[in-house]
Amino acid sequence: MADRPPAGGPAEPGTARIAVDLLGGDDAPAVVVDGALRAVRTDPALHLMLVGPIEVADELIGALDPAQRTRVTVRPVRAAVGMADHPTAARGESTVRTAVQAVRDGLADAVVSAGSTGATVTAAALGLGRWTGIRRPALVATLPAVEGPVVLLDVGGTLESGPATLARHAVLGAAYAAVAHFVTAPRVGLLSVGHETGKGDRLRRHADPALAALALPCDARYVGLVEGYDISLGARADVVVTDGFTGNVLLKAIEGAYAMAGGPPPKGGAPRAAALLGVGGTVVVCHGAAGSEDVASGIALAAHLWRRDAAGTVRALLADVPHESAPDRHDTEVAP
Repeated sequence: MADRPPAGGPAEPGTARIAVDLLGGDDAPAVVVDGALRAVRTDPALHLMLVGPIEVADELIGALDPAQRTRVTVRPVRAAVGMADHPTAARGESTVRTAVQAVRDGLADAVVSAGSTGATVTAAALGLGRWTGIRRPALVATLPAVEGPVVLLDVGGTLESGPATLARHAVLGAAYAAVAHFVTAPRVGLLSVGHETGKGDRLRRHADPALAALALPCDARYVGLVEGYDISLGARADVVVTDGFTGNVLLKAIEGAYAMAGGPPPKGGAPRAAALLGVGGTVVVCHGAAGSEDVASGIALAAHLWRRDAAGTVRALLADVPHESAPDRHDTEVAP
């Protein structure tokens, strides 16, 4: 079970310097500016580096009181990677690449962007490097459930996965649940169309025994196949592993279900911010359709992960877990 601080409680101690991509997202920069305002007013130890056009940053800074303004700096960049652009566009000068470079250069502790997921993953992998044994970084979301939070990965970092990638993501998810969300002895499941052994497509049938043979960190254990409703109930698994295509579709379907029902549950709805695991820094990717509250939540998540040294701790835990050196046959490196 998770042992988390109450929602809406005081911010964790410690300064957190977050580089924010002002031009990322469907409704940027307006919602990003509003979300950043909410975040800096809520957390007195939060420092923001605004990466984007000067006039946009000035709009945000002008709305703050003098004391809050001292916690905001600006990196002027006018180019952005569009949502329809190829992820390789992140190799050029852009707000997301500049934000990642700020972390690489030690000028910021974490990056938050609501822009193109592919571009953010590419910029982070190239700018910050990847952990040993991780060829495919994973986007990790945390969903509310009846029995407690459920960590879901991948939700869009790697659309096509093989059994080896899913096995490595199971290790990532178990460590992340324990470190970031205080889950004791996480239960790890593989998303499929039934609980019975042998259910599912070829990927699931091959991945199931691979996950069963894993040594998992943090006293985690593999509980086998789980179904979609197990994510909402949370009684069977604390961590659910799937490929990024299925995970992204599932996450957005849950968002739509909440909207149809008149809004998310009282304890919070489907998150519009996810942590990117497997790169050499703290990176949070917000949903492209994120609103200002979602952006503020993403910034708060980045600060939480930095203050807990979640990325460093998860990376250290992975170093103690054997990994399969042979990649999935369709794994590819991110080209320099």
